[in-house]
Amino acid sequence: MKKVVFTSLILLIALTLVGCSETEDDIVINQEETVPYESYLKDTNPVVTIKVKDYGTMTLQLFPEVAPNSVRNMINLIENNYYEGLIFHRVIQGFMIQGGWGEESGCAIAGEFNSNGFNNPLKHARGVFSMARTMNPNSATSQFFIMHQNSPHLDGEYAGFGAMVSGFDVLDQIATTSTGAQDRPVEDIVITSMSVDTKGISYDAPTCYE
Repeated sequence: MKKVVFTSLILLIALTLVGCSETEDDIVINQEETVPYESYLKDTNPVVTIKVKDYGTMTLQLFPEVAPNSVRNMINLIENNYYEGLIFHRVIQGFMIQGGWGEESGCAIAGEFNSNGFNNPLKHARGVFSMARTMNPNSATSQFFIMHQNSPHLDGEYAGFGAMVSGFDVLDQIATTSTGAQDRPVEDIVITSMSVDTKGISYDAPTCYE
């Protein structure tokens, strides 16, 4: 029987209120309000679409050049419909929204971040997509988080591997919802579907940590 594993970010919350522009569905950046991760956005990157019940849709690009195994892990989980029906179980306004807590995925991956010996230059700016983990740097499985605001204390400590291109209004609505114990939303925020467009590129299964 598969275990239910709860991983959380064991961190002090640093709130840095900064602005960030929202992009259009065709991923055209507003040059007057560029995002910090603009240089990583490419037409060939995989695109993830997250549909959230009663909230709307968020669209993100994955960055294979930044954290390739984290990208392969996410693609594998999405293509196996892992996230459908799961919730954003931890929400902290001004910090991040976290989801993907479900049955154990069966594959823990090595953390692709600087303090774990992997060069990852992606900063945890508003909209960045990153892997959650326990205190063990090689414990990431299925849980992810999306930055609500810039949080530089996470840089080099967690594996950022993508970023939002649209749906910042949905991110803000989720981030400002009422929460209770352990930062869990009072009313469930349900992922109705997650899909990925790999742009015709085939990605191998992730490499599990041994």
